[in-house]
Amino acid sequence: MRRVPEARRTVAPPIGSRMESLDFVDIAFAMPKNKKRRCLPKFPFYAGEESMKSIYIAVLSGLVSLAIAAGATRAETTVEIKGVHLCCAACVKAVGNIVGKVEGAKAKCDMPNKTVTVTAPDEKTAQKVLDALADGGFYGDTGNKDLAIKQDSVSSGKVKSITVSGVHNCCPACCRAIKTAVKKVEGVKSDSARPRADSFKVDGDFDAAELVKALNAAGFHVKVKQ
Repeated sequence: MRRVPEARRTVAPPIGSRMESLDFVDIAFAMPKNKKRRCLPKFPFYAGEESMKSIYIAVLSGLVSLAIAAGATRAETTVEIKGVHLCCAACVKAVGNIVGKVEGAKAKCDMPNKTVTVTAPDEKTAQKVLDALADGGFYGDTGNKDLAIKQDSVSSGKVKSITVSGVHNCCPACCRAIKTAVKKVEGVKSDSARPRADSFKVDGDFDAAELVKALNAAGFHVKVKQ
């Protein structure tokens, strides 16, 4: 029986060894003398140490970028404020202008449901938005004691007259809502609220804290001077 020679192979050096050019694998199998020798196609086997380093750095950079993006997404804070006075497009625009002044914050108003959804990079920024909305005369319930629109402290007890200021009042519909809220307070006899005026006077014999509570319930944030 004729002995078949073993296959000849040329292989690349171990990974990590230095080389100046690409190596290839050439595998040839012995064939009968009357037939041409068939060889497997040559193909790159080793790309070199520097190329491997470049690939490693690129992959690592991509993973770091993904981790940073994922961390930023997890840190985002969303707060839904319910019961905000939003009677018209001017109210919605006013909310947008207020939130737009806080860097990194966004707001989405749902006028029919009287809600404002605030999105901020973190809780600190979200609270800045809530404080800014309060300064703009808007009030609502967040359902969160840590992130909330703060009420100004008002002494309870009967008063004869009080001045209310800082209320959002951009149109006749706003003014009607203010007057409706004021009239619900027991002992109120009159008020001087007028459209587009952010302050007014309330007279009668009523509890100042109850007046503020009624305006808050209607979606207005106010300051009072007794």
